[in-house]
Amino acid sequence: MAQAARQRISFEEYVRIEAMSAIRHEWLDGSAWAKAGGTPDHAAVAVNVSTQLSTQLRGRPCCVYGSDLRVRVRATGLATYPDVTVICGKVQFDPQDSSRTTAVNPRLVVEVLSPSTEAYDRGEKLEHYKKVSGLEEIVLVAHDARRVEVWRRHKAGWRCTRVDTGVAELVSVGCELSIAETHRDPLAG
Repeated sequence: MAQAARQRISFEEYVRIEAMSAIRHEWLDGSAWAKAGGTPDHAAVAVNVSTQLSTQLRGRPCCVYGSDLRVRVRATGLATYPDVTVICGKVQFDPQDSSRTTAVNPRLVVEVLSPSTEAYDRGEKLEHYKKVSGLEEIVLVAHDARRVEVWRRHKAGWRCTRVDTGVAELVSVGCELSIAETHRDPLAG
């Protein structure tokens, strides 16, 4: 049986469709695909991270955004919705998005890993994020253990620090993530 050809859409078309869609999609090279739904634990961990960052950044020129903020990697074209994004200073919007709903200048992004997306988040998506010029840190939060990985940009490239207890330092925004607070209140048990 022949497989139907998938229609390719421009980034501008994707943004228009996304504005009317009840579900979120990622986009790259003319293809869009639905994001997987989250679990209660995934959502709780994302809120715990957001809460810690929001509290520490209060009164400073950085803003914490949830998973409704679309971020575009200009170098590769990927448009995606990180679980948590921190932007310092004014939000810069993708010039191809006339609705001004796609940011291109995150300083820090956080992805809460899940069984269905972990390989993608650790592999292809991580490589896309590393190409965002102003991005200084990428945080991967484990779904199955009290563990946080902080990927930090250095002059010689990216380095990863794994933290299982205590706090993970987020140098890019001058904050700390408590591992205990990040993984508190598991809902699904």
